[in-house]
Amino acid sequence: MFTKILIANRGEIALRIIRACKQLGIQSVIAHSESDKESLPVRLADEKICIGPANATHSYLNQRALVSAAKITNAQAIHPGYGFLSENADFAALVEDSGLTFIGPTADNIRNMGDKVEAKKQMTMAGVPCVPGSDGALPADSEQVIKIASDVGYPVIIKAASGGGGRGMRVVEKETDLLSAISMTQTEAKANFGSAIVYLEKYLQAPRHIEVQVMSDTHGNAIYLGERDCSMQRRHQKVIEEAPAPGITEEQRQKIGQACVTACEQMQYRGAGTFEFLYENGEFFFIEMNTRVQVEHTITEMVTGVDIVQEQIRVAAGLALAHKQSDVAITGHAFECRINAENAQTFLPNAGRIDYCHMPAGFGIRVDSHAESNYTVPPSYDSLIAKICVQDRSREQAIEKMRAALSEAQITGIDTNIGLHQRLFEDEVFCQGQISIHYLEKWIQDNI
Repeated sequence: MFTKILIANRGEIALRIIRACKQLGIQSVIAHSESDKESLPVRLADEKICIGPANATHSYLNQRALVSAAKITNAQAIHPGYGFLSENADFAALVEDSGLTFIGPTADNIRNMGDKVEAKKQMTMAGVPCVPGSDGALPADSEQVIKIASDVGYPVIIKAASGGGGRGMRVVEKETDLLSAISMTQTEAKANFGSAIVYLEKYLQAPRHIEVQVMSDTHGNAIYLGERDCSMQRRHQKVIEEAPAPGITEEQRQKIGQACVTACEQMQYRGAGTFEFLYENGEFFFIEMNTRVQVEHTITEMVTGVDIVQEQIRVAAGLALAHKQSDVAITGHAFECRINAENAQTFLPNAGRIDYCHMPAGFGIRVDSHAESNYTVPPSYDSLIAKICVQDRSREQAIEKMRAALSEAQITGIDTNIGLHQRLFEDEVFCQGQISIHYLEKWIQDNI
């Protein structure tokens, strides 16, 4: 086991990793920017080291500075958390080439899954169901492209092979718009991701977004930890997540979970990962794999009792998974609400000083947050300031518990989306679990 780990991140995920290190008896070093020097994670880590100014390009995205910080402090491994460099294959390779351990998948794992065309190819080989579409990248020949779209059937969606986070995709309703849409997506993909390669898929009309959590070690062991429903999204960004997904049978869970495990085994995957699917009419369709810990790992931990962050660290240290598939059981139901510092009407980030902060507590309530009274939310980073999570015996009871938790949460001095979550947990359609990935956008249009 490692004796010291450098945390290459900030905010609530940095604090989450610090807590996992403490429980494992590992010293934590946090690499922080100048604007985060007074933050809670920096105060609670065993050591701290400043790596640059507020601008993430010169701090949290500065690969050489992070590796140097690890070496200066005698850390043996780097945990990237999520975001920033967590899915950067070049960074993972640099860490390993520097004689350190990257707490995450191998550079090849990250690179292959980051290329959506290659990822889909590997999933097909492993028997993971994929959305009908082009067999790899779209060809240059226009007639071939038109035929592919016609065979798949409209509407279709054009996606950047290196895209992510909702960027680099365009829906096409009819053939006359196809070629121009491809051209625009290629231009956008080249500008944002450095690659103009795009592919085509059938556009599902009203699917749900369901993801399967996996863990895999270097001893040939892989397990799945059930699934989460992440359909409550705005502009492809998740707002509310729940586990398990409503309406998924144990038979369906085992079938899709085992397919994901098989894929992990075939690609010799290492660490935590998430297979993301669109789910419609009882069928799963693979869309991408996230090669890192997810923001919403919390609710999977609550319903399975598996500490995913500790498992990441153990696996990176070369240990076998602490759990077998037969050990994993889903208990009750859990929700996560992402609390963002943002304007309630425009949804624009709202940086500034928090005058007073009180978070809910009690049986079955978990809050992951770096926010506190007198904390200043910097304008340079993501607006997520807290994750309020609850778990209870049933979905209905978990809804009631979340309503109580949200009523207790108080943050003054800045705008937050707590009020939005309160309204959503009173919404009849959401409470009945009858939503799709398009529901929240339409709800906001009608209610905000």
